Amino acid sequence: MIFYKYHGTGNDFILIDNREQQRILSKQQIMFMCEQHFGIGADGLIFIENHRSSDFEMVYHNSDGQRSTMCGNGARCAVLFAKQLGIFAGNSTVFFAADGIHHANVLEDDHIALTMNVNTDYDMHGTAFIMNTGSPQYVRFTYNLDSVNMSKEGRIIRNSAQFKKSGGVNVNFVEETKQGIFVRTYERGVESETLSCGTGVTASSLAYYHKEKLSKSSLIKVETLGGNLQVQIEVNDDKEISTVWLIGPAQEVFIGEFDI
Repeated sequence: MIFYKYHGTGNDFILIDNREQQRILSKQQIMFMCEQHFGIGADGLIFIENHRSSDFEMVYHNSDGQRSTMCGNGARCAVLFAKQLGIFAGNSTVFFAADGIHHANVLEDDHIALTMNVNTDYDMHGTAFIMNTGSPQYVRFTYNLDSVNMSKEGRIIRNSAQFKKSGGVNVNFVEETKQGIFVRTYERGVESETLSCGTGVTASSLAYYHKEKLSKSSLIKVETLGGNLQVQIEVNDDKEISTVWLIGPAQEVFIGEFDI
């Protein structure tokens, strides 16, 4: 089986062209492929498949083998992969993911601008924001984020009774910087901290937008362990959030063959 390895700010993925529906992988096979010591190694696996009304469909599995919800960094990689496969002409595409239709533009230097399907409503859990940006998110602002043990703290929150019964939650800790925000994320399904999480970065930017009581279109600069991203929040004439863009790089790492 031919596969492609991509990453988006250090969040790495196995991508497979499955438009002819030739590959049906079990949960165990996907887990094995994503395992870093005996397999290829990745945070998740993405199938590119045909879709009846869009350019393509992105089918995402976490590294635990389970089919999962939206993945922002993975989606940027999927768009660049689809572009390189010749699935769409020009620099704009429309594709289908677990949370519905997305629009994307290929910019300079393989940066991808991607619309995110977000629920602009949020709840508060203590001082933390609870929201959904294609995947459920917990966002807490803190200080000295470099010193936080994300594997420990993230696992506790992700597996707490409140969130575990609903399938878990991505846990984002955020520190404000002079340029914007610094975000670290513990991802459900990966069950570890990842170098970056697109849906988590989007949620953290929205939480920052609400926390600072912003009311106009804003470009929020985000630092992650794997690199820098931007979140463009657009508002309408009624000062309501209308569109949210996740902007950042995608990169092909290598192409290989794997025996299943």
